[in-house]
Amino acid sequence: MTLSGSRVLVIGGLGFIGVNLTSKLIERGAETTILTPDRSRHAEQAAAFERAGVVVVEGDLRDRDRMASIVRGQQIVMNLSGQSGAVRSMEDPWADLDVNCRGNLVLLEALREHNRDAKIVFAGSRLQYGHPEHVPVNEDAPQDALCLHAIHKQTVERYLALYRRLFGIRYAVARITNPYGPGQPAGRTAYGVINRMIHLAIADRALTIYGDGVQVRDYVHVDDVVQALLTLAAADRSDGRAYNIGSGAGTRLIDLATKVIAMAGTGRVEHVPWPALAEQVETGDFVADVSRIEHELGWRPAIALHDGLERTVAFYRAAPSPTGLGTAGS
Repeated sequence: MTLSGSRVLVIGGLGFIGVNLTSKLIERGAETTILTPDRSRHAEQAAAFERAGVVVVEGDLRDRDRMASIVRGQQIVMNLSGQSGAVRSMEDPWADLDVNCRGNLVLLEALREHNRDAKIVFAGSRLQYGHPEHVPVNEDAPQDALCLHAIHKQTVERYLALYRRLFGIRYAVARITNPYGPGQPAGRTAYGVINRMIHLAIADRALTIYGDGVQVRDYVHVDDVVQALLTLAAADRSDGRAYNIGSGAGTRLIDLATKVIAMAGTGRVEHVPWPALAEQVETGDFVADVSRIEHELGWRPAIALHDGLERTVAFYRAAPSPTGLGTAGS
């Protein structure tokens, strides 16, 4: 299907990926609605989107009445909402369960009752694979989650499969690796290690690295993530399928920190011991095999890490000085 003129609901459309996705939907001519739990946190961005014709609705994904009204008439539902972070999910398991499981169940029930023709694109996570036996990791690899966040993402995939089987609800899943790029607030520490590193380096702060920093990760630019999400939304072939969304290349955390510091011209590396809980949920090396989405849908990452880092450093250097900085972590 073409997205021009399509009615698209973006749940979490004022978050990091959501802002970038909504901007692209505007370019594509989609009739876009955003659901956000608190527009006051992103008031300027919400106002800018409204000037561009986006409808911004304040509400909670867990509110059954609100969801019943907002899903009516939508053709695509981009679900980017949820609580993020492996450690955070273990520190507050009840919140992660409530937001990530009950919220998605409310959405599915709303679609079952009021709009079975819509298609959901759900943002999953590379954390679902746990500690992989080998890399790169394809979509059929065992899922042995090490944190509740990952288990809840797995559970939502099971919800989606059941509702497709019983009620014909269409969906596709994007298992996203480590996204980075413009649009993530400086104080956001649950995920986004590259953006956090860049904020810290520009502020001439220490980039704290857990352990020796040799853990490997797959980092994907948010523009590539957005293009993948749009591809999943538009392609009928993606129905009922899960796809890895990553760069397909691995980089050691210490090498990443060194690159960021060199590009920023400020900052320094500081090695610290692993916090106990973070070490328990550490997944080891991860690189995504992205061949399935390339072969089936024609998507492949277009932005190399070096180029993406240069763009992102330039963006945040030009942005207002960040506050509330966390640490780089893992």
